[in-house]
Amino acid sequence: MDTITHGIAGALISKAVFRGDDMFALRPMNRGRVITWSLMLGAIFPDSDVFREMFSHNEMLILTWHRSITHSLICLPIFALALAALTRWFASWRKWDAPSFAVLTGIYAIGIASHIFLDLVTSFGTMIWSPLRWSRPAWDLIFIIDFTFSAILFVPQILPWLYAKPEGLQKRALGTWLVFVLATLAVAGFAAIVGAPISVEGILSAIVILSAVALLPAMRGFGLRIKRAWWNFAGVVVALGYVAAAFFVHQAAFARVQKFAALRHLDVQAIGALPLPPSLWHWDGLIRVPHGVYETRIHFGQDSAGDNGLPAGTSAQALPIEYRFYPDAPENSYIDAAKSLPEVQTVLWFARFPVTRFHKEGGDAVVEISDLRFPHVRPDRPAAFTYRVLFGATGTVLSQGWDK
Repeated sequence: MDTITHGIAGALISKAVFRGDDMFALRPMNRGRVITWSLMLGAIFPDSDVFREMFSHNEMLILTWHRSITHSLICLPIFALALAALTRWFASWRKWDAPSFAVLTGIYAIGIASHIFLDLVTSFGTMIWSPLRWSRPAWDLIFIIDFTFSAILFVPQILPWLYAKPEGLQKRALGTWLVFVLATLAVAGFAAIVGAPISVEGILSAIVILSAVALLPAMRGFGLRIKRAWWNFAGVVVALGYVAAAFFVHQAAFARVQKFAALRHLDVQAIGALPLPPSLWHWDGLIRVPHGVYETRIHFGQDSAGDNGLPAGTSAQALPIEYRFYPDAPENSYIDAAKSLPEVQTVLWFARFPVTRFHKEGGDAVVEISDLRFPHVRPDRPAAFTYRVLFGATGTVLSQGWDK
């Protein structure tokens, strides 16, 4: 999950569960604001590992370091204790009313745990057992950037401000509605640019839902009677419901991929149903076999067309229709040499659905390894997490690194 969404989630949890105050309230710093800031900082703390990547020339850190120690359940208590001690010292220096060291430790632990959980639901993989074990569990439930989920976490924190008092309610409601509409259009534009366009129906549905959430509570002053904590608690409940819905839809998508593999009698080495933007209805079914990867896109609620090569009478509703096969390049000395490189071995350790390609560029040879777990959404750019090794005519490595 992106760092901004982690921070929003931490702030929401603090307000819903721990009586946290608004982070940027005009009131002087108080206990409630210290709680909110602490839980928010705890929720984004694990991503502090990116600072090592920023100041290093090691391209492999994105695989070997990111989402490791700072995302570890084993190391979580150590980080929570350290952050609580630092906060107590800072609050004492500024003479702020702050929770006890024990309470702050619990708050930071919950913030860090929320980050680990929200990273686990994505497909990137999180080394939660490091440094004892360097595996990368991934639940494949939600895409790494999910604007719907981010909105679910953010909107409940806006509504308490909107319905804080009757004076100026109409003006605040209109302004909030306008911001929601513009934000929806901005997200749609961004999605189109990165190759994951949102349908017109989806854009209109989002605008209608956000308009209803912002404006309907104004009827008969209903929203004015709801306490701030209840708005935020509702946001937590809806967010958990969204994750639960993703779990059940993922199960359905995974079942389709399994049936596809069984009907084609595939020698399965790895299998998965991974979320695709922009919604829970889109999934990427991937099956690693000895000499390549099968891919089938699953779009719930949308009929697919085309020949899937499955037995006659197979229900289109029960199985995905279209699929592609990405074969590995036949083995040769260049591929063998590339796979012996430490960096390529790291890439293969990380990749769940790797595909090896080979081609010549003049007298040079190029070996590329791509992890199909990360969709290729922009035809004018190389697929994400594609590692490229360039060999000279004599077999010497001329260059290697991520294809950008």
